[in-house]
Amino acid sequence: MDEQQPLTDGSLNEAADAFQRLRPRLFGIAYRILGSVSEAEDVVQDVWVRWQGADRGAVLDPGAFLAKITTRLAINVAQSARVRREAYVGPWLPEPVDTSVDPQVGAERGEALELAVLLVLQKLNPVERAAYVLREAFDYAYGEIAAILQLSQANTRQIVSRARKRLSAERREPVDTAQHRRLLEAFVAAARHGDVAALENVLSADVVAYADGNGMRGVARVEIVGAERVARISAFARKFFPGAEYGVVETNGLPSLQLVKDGVTVALVSVTVGPDGIDGLYWVLATDKLRAYERSAGRLTGRP
Repeated sequence: MDEQQPLTDGSLNEAADAFQRLRPRLFGIAYRILGSVSEAEDVVQDVWVRWQGADRGAVLDPGAFLAKITTRLAINVAQSARVRREAYVGPWLPEPVDTSVDPQVGAERGEALELAVLLVLQKLNPVERAAYVLREAFDYAYGEIAAILQLSQANTRQIVSRARKRLSAERREPVDTAQHRRLLEAFVAAARHGDVAALENVLSADVVAYADGNGMRGVARVEIVGAERVARISAFARKFFPGAEYGVVETNGLPSLQLVKDGVTVALVSVTVGPDGIDGLYWVLATDKLRAYERSAGRLTGRP
């Protein structure tokens, strides 16, 4: 973790500059904990408001101070979000983020960024999630994490260890990026033409597809399993979004399918890949999540 220099005076301009330097990291922490671009943006904005009102002259390390506030606010939001998501219609998926402007979203490592991994992270409680993210994605020392979470170092180590084991048991082994792109591009070509047979050829036999439409009419509200069924559903997208343009963009550090109609993103599809082909499809169709993805491209240039 890189150290930030203490502020030399209490001016708001200097405070804004310090905050702006740290903003990508703060967003990255909140986003990984929450799995939501919009909620992470709200947390970062709240941190900025609190930073303005803080006794900044007494802050020796703005980076540590702001990371602490960000993490605690994100944990609070995650705890309340759990109740809201119980009323969600159909599968809930994390909001994709545009990583073309910042491949690691402010992290020292790209860990805990892929959409499928973020989905597994949601199965951890918010404190476990925060501890794992701070350690594995941002390389914070255990002592720093313990101070942020107000826990003992021994307890913090145990929490991170449990989280690692949980994710290791559920996540897929990463494949070569070139292989990932090759399979995705083959999927895009087949889906564009509604070619069911070609789609089946790039899918594993036990592929699972999730569609997040939050009650959108015509969108499956349960997981779809099996190459034949997933291929037919994927081919149907051509009729569901007539006239949409198919293209490949980068989301969450990996290539993804983007469907655009009349200049507006109508779907984003992330995939996971195994030795037998594409084994997971994550269709994000909910309008608010797609708009949040589009906003995420400008997060590094926006001022507080």
